[in-house]
Amino acid sequence: MKKKVFAAFCAAAMVLTAAGCSGGNQASSEPVEVTSVEDLAELNIGVQIGTTGDSAATEAVNEDSQVNRFNKGADAIQALKNGKVDCVVIDSLPAQKFVEANDDLKIVDGIFETEEYAICMKKGNTELRDSFNEALAELKEEGTLDEIQSNYIGDEIGEHPYESPADVDRSNGTLTMATNAEFEPWEYKEGDEIVGIDADIAQAICDKLGYELKIEDMAFEAILTSVDTGKADFGAAGMTVTPEREESVEFTDTYAEATQVVIVRK
Repeated sequence: MKKKVFAAFCAAAMVLTAAGCSGGNQASSEPVEVTSVEDLAELNIGVQIGTTGDSAATEAVNEDSQVNRFNKGADAIQALKNGKVDCVVIDSLPAQKFVEANDDLKIVDGIFETEEYAICMKKGNTELRDSFNEALAELKEEGTLDEIQSNYIGDEIGEHPYESPADVDRSNGTLTMATNAEFEPWEYKEGDEIVGIDADIAQAICDKLGYELKIEDMAFEAILTSVDTGKADFGAAGMTVTPEREESVEFTDTYAEATQVVIVRK
């Protein structure tokens, strides 16, 4: 008899504990329908912390507790698959990669405005910014930027790998790039190597300017701080230009456009 009473007490305690630890909003057990930003207001949303998706989700919901922040986009996707969040807000190209790998998910697009990607560097470092802009302009005119992107996006994936010229002079030293290698196709890991659109663009810029390129992988939200404190010379990570970010760093000219999309369960 005592064992039964104790077991019942433990079961009740576990229920109370679980109830006390849960948030004010619970993810739906069924797939949700999203057709507009307004539909996000009542949902639990997964995002990668510090990204534009994080900002967009925070603006869309009624309570900040509805935004579930993860260090990696892949972790947010796993939470969606496990029913812990109702949807994920993330950049369009990484979203395509996630959905290609998970046939139980789908993308809802066309509900957020287009964004501009640029490279960031320490506030006041206009000399480096201007040098990067000159290199970007040359790469665009030569068609190199288009080739780099088409190597990772569209119908010609893998057909235009970027290769540094054989006669590159790297006598100007080394530039360190801060990134978050969890954002395919912009930057991701193949073995121990960080590859992707941003990695290739950064290499092409360094080739133009006579630098060695060193890439440091870190949490996305640490990139601006790393650039601001001088631990990295510049940051490139599919980074959207926003007024808030422009207060703390310099941005180059835009080199790509993207948009936020919503991923939901089918």
